[in-house]
This record gives sequence, C-alpha cells and structure tokens, in this order.
Amino acid sequence: MHVPAAVWWLTILGIAGLLLFDFVFHVRKAHVPTLREASVWSALYVGIALLFGVGVWVFGGSTPGAEYFAGYVTEKALSVDNLFVFLVIMSSFKVPRADQQKALLFGIVFSLIARTGFILVGAALINMFAWVFYLFGLILLLTAGNLIKPEGEQSHSPDNLMVRIARRLLHTSDAYDGDKLFTVQDGKRVMTPMLLVMIAIGGTDVLFALDSIPAIFGLTQNVYLVFTATAFSLLGLRQLYFLIDGLLDRLIFLTYGLAVILGFIGVKLILHALHENNVPFINDGEPVPVVEISTGLSLSVIIGVLVVTVVASLASPKGRAQNTVSAVRRHAQEYLDVEHDPERRAELFAKLGAEEEQLRRLPAKYRRRIPEQDRLTDLLHRVHEEHTRTHESAPEPEHP
Repeated sequence: MHVPAAVWWLTILGIAGLLLFDFVFHVRKAHVPTLREASVWSALYVGIALLFGVGVWVFGGSTPGAEYFAGYVTEKALSVDNLFVFLVIMSSFKVPRADQQKALLFGIVFSLIARTGFILVGAALINMFAWVFYLFGLILLLTAGNLIKPEGEQSHSPDNLMVRIARRLLHTSDAYDGDKLFTVQDGKRVMTPMLLVMIAIGGTDVLFALDSIPAIFGLTQNVYLVFTATAFSLLGLRQLYFLIDGLLDRLIFLTYGLAVILGFIGVKLILHALHENNVPFINDGEPVPVVEISTGLSLSVIIGVLVVTVVASLASPKGRAQNTVSAVRRHAQEYLDVEHDPERRAELFAKLGAEEEQLRRLPAKYRRRIPEQDRLTDLLHRVHEEHTRTHESAPEPEHP
C-alpha cells in the first residue's frame, strides 16, 4: 500500500493535535478524572482508531485494513499490560492522584517518539537483511516464554530497572509541588520527583517497545500501518489507566494470553523468514517451502485469545480474590501517604472498610495464599491507628 507524503504529514499533524488537545483541555489543570470522563474519552479514542482502520480498509484494501486492525489490537493489549507497571511506579513514587495525568501523558509522548525511532530502524533492517525476521521471531518466542514463567513478572515490581536507574541518577526534592517539574528549595531551583516519575514511565515504556515493535512487524511490514497502529494504541492510554485502574489486578490471565499472542506472532515471523530465506546455512540459502499464516487468521487468533483471556479472568474466583487483596493494599498505603488531604482520606477509608469486609469473606484457601500477610496486617493496623488518632485529635464541633 503506497502512502503519499501528504497523507503522512496529515496523519502526523492529526496525532500531534490530539496530544496537544489532551494536554490543554484535560491535563494542564490537575484533577482526578471521573469514571464518566475516563469512559467517554477512552471510547472516543478507540472510536477514532477504529474509524481510521475503516478508512485504511476502504481506501487501501482489505489486506492492509486487516493488518492495521491486527496490529492495533495487539499493541492495545500490550499497552494494557504496561498499565500494571505504570500503577506500580505511581505507587512507588507516591504520586498524588490528581497529578498522575501529567506524568502519564509525558510518558506516552516520550514513548511515541522513541517507538517511532525503533520503527524506522526496524524497517531499515528489514529492507537490508531478510534474516532480521528470524531475530524478531526469536525475540518474541523468548518474551513469550518469560511471560509464562514467574520471573517474567519482575517488570511488575516496584524494583523495576528503569526506576532504579532514575532514582540513582536523578536527585530531586523530597516533596511534590503540584505537578511542577521544578521547584525552589532552600533558595535553589531543584527538580521535583514528578520529573523522575515521567522519566521512569517513559523509559519503562521504551523497554516494552523492544517486544511490541517486533510483534507488529510480524503482522505488517508497511511502515505507515506500523506507525499508526502503534500511535493509536498509545492515544487514550492515560484515560484507560483511570478507567480500568480497579480492574488491572483482576486480569490474572492477561499475561498468559499475551504470551500466546507473542508466541504465535513469533512463529509467524519465523515461517515468513523461512519463506524469504537467504541465509547460507539454512537450505543452502534458498527459500523454504512452508505454509505462511494469513493476516485474517492472525487477526482471528489475536481477538479470540484476548476474549478468552479477559472473560476467564473476570469470571475467575481467584481473580476476584486477588483484586480485593491488591485494592486493600493499595488503598491502605495511599491513605497513609495523603496525610494532608482529609477529604481524600475519608474517601479512601470508606473504600477500605468495604474492601476489608470483602477480604474477610474470602474463602480460607484464598486467604492463605495472600502474599506477605504479616505486612498487610501491619499496614491495616497502622491505617486504623492513624484514623483513630486523627479523629480523636480533631476539635469538637461547636454547638449553637
């Protein structure tokens, strides 16, 4: 599919315009998006991406259209997995809820710029060396294997590599100053932790790109489709973060679903590499007659795996139990962190009360599997002590 330069520039300007609109009308003023706001804008961005795909299908043909949709769905699923890490980073750096949007948007912009660079490098390598498909396929198969193993979940840990590097290299003030990147401390202009958070999120997302870019090149080698599918999967990620925040821990089988998808695309890439083979030590440098996986089959497998994964996760009692435990732990820690926001504290304590009741109702087999139970018990004890102390020290209301 040939794409004129004018269409390229219009697409880039359109994406830049959406990001600018997002910043001016939503992110510039710090606030916590309501469920309705997050839902409406998430649906709008998904709608724009789907409408764009319909345009590709109509003007470019069914094959490019199917390739775009396969790439978009895959990248969107991988970006949801990124949200686990974003949530951990926000918690690790104790970012105020109202100021998280700016950090997320910066991370998305930084990631889009970096991924564009990766796309251009990947396209150049593919044009120069046919054996790159073998390399991309191997990367995806190794990634799929690591996702299935327990150690593949290390990227969901607060001890993330990019977080450690950012903490070590950047020295910041101890406290946030709203969502400002710099503040004045002891008469000196210093960085706030917000800048460190942005770098940690952007850098972490770049690491994810090392998997996602080979994955989408396994579905289409058209650079325009690769770029647009990647860009539209990132647009709206900020709103999606707030929309499914409470459901992230519920998707317990998402990692396995992504492993299946990446493994499938890895096999597809290797089959394509064999079909185009010119490596001397494989079949004497001649193409190998193998069956190639069609774009239609790829799209069907990707959507099918994701549907099964999400439905199984939401229906799983283990998923509900894990979601409850994670919510209790997260809200308890946030309660202790927002000591100067009584209104937010009251909201969190009310949520925590309902979640603790759900925790007590969990079957014994799930309660026994709660990780670090002693630390969770101690955390809840500190919350209740703090709540009691705060209310006891509050002045008595005046009666007329």
